[in-house]
Parts: sequence; structure tokens; C-alpha cells
Amino acid sequence: MKNFFKILLLINFFFIVSSTSNAAEKVEYLKTDWSFKGLFGKFDRGSLQRGYQVYTEVCAACHSMKYVSYRNLAEKGGPEFSVEQAKAIAASFEVTDGPNADGEMFTRPGKLSDKFVMPYENVKAAQAANGGAYPPDMSVLVKARGGGANYIYSLLQGYEDPPIGITLDEGVHYNKYMYGNKIKMANPLSDGLVEYADGTNASVEQMSKDVTTFLMWTAEPHLEARHRMGFKAVVYLIILTILVYFSMKRIWSRIETEV
Repeated sequence: MKNFFKILLLINFFFIVSSTSNAAEKVEYLKTDWSFKGLFGKFDRGSLQRGYQVYTEVCAACHSMKYVSYRNLAEKGGPEFSVEQAKAIAASFEVTDGPNADGEMFTRPGKLSDKFVMPYENVKAAQAANGGAYPPDMSVLVKARGGGANYIYSLLQGYEDPPIGITLDEGVHYNKYMYGNKIKMANPLSDGLVEYADGTNASVEQMSKDVTTFLMWTAEPHLEARHRMGFKAVVYLIILTILVYFSMKRIWSRIETEV
């Protein structure tokens, strides 16, 4: 029995130490006004289109988007490029296809049905080009990371010089929002890095917000439809509750009268 209580005390001790450690490591992420939050949330079309531009010009060199097709760019609820714009975007990329009649692979302009072009042929090629690190696919990155959109938004703005006493290995960078504060990806953004077609000022904060919005859409392409369905369900339940209430009230009034 004594041994049992000793083991129980040890478990409690480690639990308290672990909880304290986690609390100390917890970082408050940056927050912004996300248009897609809440029951009536919708994606900002301008932000989605700008976010796609940031992804294409900055992120796509290393990060894949293997679950997204070019046709998705023209679908309702997304960036909503016109079909012609989406076709032009797809055609601007070279896609490997085949084999042809001679049994050989060939390249052709992209089509709406094609998935986003991969930056590397395989995982080994990606690791070789990035110092052994494999850049994660961005299709569902927002949903795959704790903190969601706020985490990605913060991470992109969290690069700074390491505090005194902290040394970093070659090719490693300090980011106050990264777990352990060490990240192999160099700071990808700087003011004016892209030139937005709509004239919006391309500050680091703005680009971080736009590309995070785009990544939220790739992870939740049916978010707006889900919100609409949720609203209809709430309205339906309210109406049903009212009908049931008055029906039960009428039934009980008859019973009370008979009694």
C-alpha cells in the first residue's frame, strides 16, 4: 500500500512539473480580424487572391500544395478567379505528363484539372535542397498546426535576432513563435517583396495575413458552405422548438381541461 501511494505521489509530481513547464512555454500568438471567423464568416476575395500571389511568388519554390487543383481557384467560396484567369494561371506552369505513344514522358502547359505543380520531384530532392529538412505540404497546414491561422500568421512575423546567450547552428534561425524557437526556414517575407496587382501595400503584416487566409481556404475549401448550412440548421431548430413548444402546450391544456 505504501508503494502504491509513493507511485501516486510521483505521478502527481511529474504531472505538476509538466503542467508548469507547458504553461511557461506557452506563447501568446498574434491576432488579427479574420473575416472567415464566426457563424457568418466569409473569405475576403481580395485577400485570397493576394494570398495566392504570395504563395506562388514566395512559398511555392519550396512548399507543395498537392491537394489543390487549378480549377479550385475559380470555384465559388474560394479566390473566385474567372475561369479564363484560372486557365491562364494553369497554362503558365509546365506539367509532366505521359507516357506518350512512344512510351516517353513529356511536358505540356497545365490545365484546370491538374493539381498544383510540385516544387521537387520527390522527398529526397526536397531534403537535398533544404539542408536535410523537408518543407511541409501547405494544403492543410493551417489545420495541422496547433494555433491554426493565428500560429501561421505569427510565425511569419516572428523572426528576430536571438537573445543574448542563445547560439544557433548554421542554417538555423530564431523565431519566437516556433516551438523551441529554432527553425530552418529563413525569413521568407520582407516589406515590398511582392507587388500586389490591386495596389495594396505589401507589408510583412499584410502578406502574412493574406497568405494565411489563402492557406485557411486550402485547408477548409467548403467553409462558407458549412457556415451557411450551420445557420440554416440553427434556424430550423429554433422553428422546430417553437412548434414543439406550442404543440405540447396545446396538448397539456386539453389534458388539464379534461381533468
